[in-house]
Amino acid sequence: MINYTVDSEGIATLEWDLPGRPQNVLNEQSMAAFADAAQKALADPAVKGLLVASAKADFIAGGDLEMLQKANDAQAMSNNLKQWHKLFRTLETAGKPVAAALNGTTLGGGLELALACHYRVAADNPKARFGFPEVTLGLLPGAGGTQRAPRLMGIQPALLFLTEGKRIKAAEAQKQGLLHAVVAAGSERGAARAWLLEAAAKGGKTLQPWDQKGFRIPGGGVMTPGGMQTFMAGNALLREKTHDNYPAPRHILSCVFEGMQTDIDTGLAIETRYFVNLVTGPVAKNMIRSLFFFMQEANKLARRPKDVPTQKFTKIGMLGAGMMGAGIAHAAATAGLEVVLLDSTKENAEKGKAYSAKLLEKRVAKSQLSQDGAAAILARIHPTADYADLAGCELVVEAVFEDRALKAGVTKKTEAVIGADALFASNTSTLPITGLAEASSRPASFIGLHFFSPAEKMPLVEIILGKLTSPATLARAMDFVRAIGKTPIVVNDARGFYTSRVFGTYLSEGMALLQEGVAPALIDNAGRLAGMPVGPLALADEVSIELVHKIASQTRKDLGDQYVPRAADQVAALMVDKLGRLGKKCGHGFYEYPADARKHLWSGLAEHFPVLAEQPSLETVIERLMLIQSLETVRCLEEGVLTSPADADVGAILGWGYPPFRGGPIGQIHTLGVANFVAACDRLAEQCGARFRPSESLRKKSAEGSQFFPI
Repeated sequence: MINYTVDSEGIATLEWDLPGRPQNVLNEQSMAAFADAAQKALADPAVKGLLVASAKADFIAGGDLEMLQKANDAQAMSNNLKQWHKLFRTLETAGKPVAAALNGTTLGGGLELALACHYRVAADNPKARFGFPEVTLGLLPGAGGTQRAPRLMGIQPALLFLTEGKRIKAAEAQKQGLLHAVVAAGSERGAARAWLLEAAAKGGKTLQPWDQKGFRIPGGGVMTPGGMQTFMAGNALLREKTHDNYPAPRHILSCVFEGMQTDIDTGLAIETRYFVNLVTGPVAKNMIRSLFFFMQEANKLARRPKDVPTQKFTKIGMLGAGMMGAGIAHAAATAGLEVVLLDSTKENAEKGKAYSAKLLEKRVAKSQLSQDGAAAILARIHPTADYADLAGCELVVEAVFEDRALKAGVTKKTEAVIGADALFASNTSTLPITGLAEASSRPASFIGLHFFSPAEKMPLVEIILGKLTSPATLARAMDFVRAIGKTPIVVNDARGFYTSRVFGTYLSEGMALLQEGVAPALIDNAGRLAGMPVGPLALADEVSIELVHKIASQTRKDLGDQYVPRAADQVAALMVDKLGRLGKKCGHGFYEYPADARKHLWSGLAEHFPVLAEQPSLETVIERLMLIQSLETVRCLEEGVLTSPADADVGAILGWGYPPFRGGPIGQIHTLGVANFVAACDRLAEQCGARFRPSESLRKKSAEGSQFFPI
């Protein structure tokens, strides 16, 4: 794992090279191997200096998340970290110079190892990034990052760096004080070695800045006016942004606040305590499981049929140049695909292309893209009203209005032009794919690709299989989603599919609470404090109360006697049919949207939905809004709409902004424990109705003591 050599001039090279891994990571084995090598070099009188490097394309990607996910023994984790800190401090204080040659990306624990070296030189590698991304997975740097970074960068810039999980380029890392030098790629080892020889020749004991007499934190310490202002503002901003749902950034502030008032060794002990609290807690485990392991599965197309050759797309068609169609066209063109953007008139199609032009102008203005790059993307979008222009497209995506007859018409016109092996996809969010495929002469090549608005930004695509969709079509559709940089989940055909169906329960429960007399401000504040991006009433306005009403009316019509009425149906009908309040699009919904002021709740709500004198607790409202989503997700699994719990959690987080700290709707059940979840649902069913009644399969799972996930 560590290639150890000593050259003729006494420089020991400790080269990281984990076998069977594309990247170096810190785990129990690699850390033990490095410790042995480091101690060997320090104990060898012939060794004048230590050079830490990597045999792989990058330096070290960070800690082994599989190891961290399994960490449950707080004392064992604390003891391991203390040994790692002890090794780093030995490297810093033993007297021999230590240099890190960073050839590529250096993240998390890898950057912490580098910061424990006296000298850090990086290759001028445009792909290399440096940072502490731990906070994005519910953790903090646990190998000294919260103590060494502020002592190098200063408190304020370090806090921004640590709490935002930024990944910066080498030049910026040097500017911030994390690196000593950036040199031409391939010469970083030579530069590090030259520094080691020079430092060794001086004969003195090499020390880190914080171990030298008279050291001061750059920019001032905690108790300076600037330091106090930083922490006062930081705590307020953090509270506003996270609602205290994410402990990692709060713990980072505490580590820096407490650690910068003491010596480095005490600071490292403080950091260890906070790190162990996080790594053994539910939030980090939820975020690592869903945002790393499950996301990795989805992006690697784990559910793609294996025996189908990979499809390389070069040209696609886009039917409908409205906001959704234009967004999909932009995403495809940005990914390098030619796009035929078709609408009922050439003028409408040109408007869709103009949408891309505006997006590209903004990127150019921010120096994120060159003028030539923007022009090249725009040139790949070909607006038209002629179906004949779709010839040669390997895939055509339909994003016209949610009308079965209209969709059937464009399907037939498209299939008359495209090749026999081309795919046809519908972007519908509500209409069953199997029914839409009836208009197709080749239903095996018909599939659903449900994008989310705005399509150029939202990372999820829900792939929906019709009853006749072939495995080859699924595989090729997944290839397309990956080609345009999106994350796919796979679901089977059903009314509302998965995302629209479960997302709808959040809106519906919010309206039910309103009808029961719960204060609208309490409802929406509870949604946001639960971690959702927007409260359910505000969200209903955003998606349109009229749309909610139309979907309910169509569902009632389609299901007949099987339809189960909901409180949301009555609320939406009243708002739309009687009051004419359709939502944000018309400026009037549950909220008012004045042109010259911020939106605010409509004062007339109390007249139509009288507020009870005694209100439920915030916790009760949060419980109802969140548990109903988990229950509906379980029903989707039981009915076979979802093919895996992992897709459920990834789809919820990426699709409608389900809070990652809960892990997803299934992750929330896992955190609570199935037995506790079932008990809570039974209680709510007695209070609120049968919609909260857990299924027999959940009861069986509870009785067996089993969970959805092993960890």
